[in-house]
Amino acid sequence: MSLIQALNWRYATKRMNGEKVPPEKINTILEATRLSASSMGLQPYTILVIEDEELRQKIQKVANNQPQIVEASHLLVFAAWSNITEEQVTEYINHIAAERGVDPATLAGLKNALVGMVTRNTPEQNFQWAARQAYIAFGTAIAAAATEQVDATPMEGFNALALDELLNLKEKGLRSVTLLPLGYRDENNDWLAKQKKVRRTTDKLFLQVA
Repeated sequence: MSLIQALNWRYATKRMNGEKVPPEKINTILEATRLSASSMGLQPYTILVIEDEELRQKIQKVANNQPQIVEASHLLVFAAWSNITEEQVTEYINHIAAERGVDPATLAGLKNALVGMVTRNTPEQNFQWAARQAYIAFGTAIAAAATEQVDATPMEGFNALALDELLNLKEKGLRSVTLLPLGYRDENNDWLAKQKKVRRTTDKLFLQVA
């Protein structure tokens, strides 16, 4: 299945059938998400992978009782760093140096650019930037799921403060941003399953600038 075919196949699944997604498919989706684009490569977010049914039942209560959360096989919680510190930047630079076998000093330009950005911003500004980076990975995960023919439902409709408390995210330096249940569509109970996919037409969406 090509990417275009996969994106035509996918939709925001409203009901799932509870079938488990094979580990190899989950791993492929997670690896694609790990490889997602991120500004300066920092990836200032963490993705919680939740399979436990009891925990997902608790999450459902703070997510407007959306059924996909408990009907899914897995739930991904995209959580951005609540702030970005110079220590986190240093850890990132050291990781690059170790992976590439270079002296961290050769990465001073990148480090200084990152440190300059995060230190001149407020913690809230840093969080908002981190959240936008998380959304890039979120989009990659949705596309990756489609190529694996795994259904996914992008969700913003939840009480972020309550979810953060439930998952102890504050203690981890994180704030929840989006949810992504992964599973398989229940075509008999999902009103959207057989509806035609509708998107803005090419001529309306794209503006060619000479």
